[in-house]
Amino acid sequence: MASQIYVNLPVKNLDRSVRFFTRLGFTFDPQYTDENATCMVVGDNIYVMLLVEAFFKTFTPNPVCDATKSTEVIVCLSSDNREAVDEMVRNAVAAGAKTPNRPKDHGLMYQHGFQDLDGHLWEIMCMEPAVISIGPEDV
Repeated sequence: MASQIYVNLPVKNLDRSVRFFTRLGFTFDPQYTDENATCMVVGDNIYVMLLVEAFFKTFTPNPVCDATKSTEVIVCLSSDNREAVDEMVRNAVAAGAKTPNRPKDHGLMYQHGFQDLDGHLWEIMCMEPAVISIGPEDV
């Protein structure tokens, strides 16, 4: 059975977040969108639920983290190549994001990222095809 992943992130202003992520090329499922939340489609079986903070609080007894001051999660997405990694980060910065770190080239893996409008950290990475083709049977 194929699994789906839904990452839930609190946002201060849903419309502002939708505009931001739309500029990065993401789409949203209108079936799961209202004034409290939207479902951002990241890929096959991968979704990010952007939830207005007040609505997000109904899912947890714990206080909501201020992601501009503390890190609660780093969302990491893979990309096809280095150019696509850099393009995503450039688009994010043009839409108002910050880049807390410089790009990192580990030889077989390249990564860069951004901090979105609500302070959530997003890491974009790509791996060399030789690494991707290695499966568990090769280890």
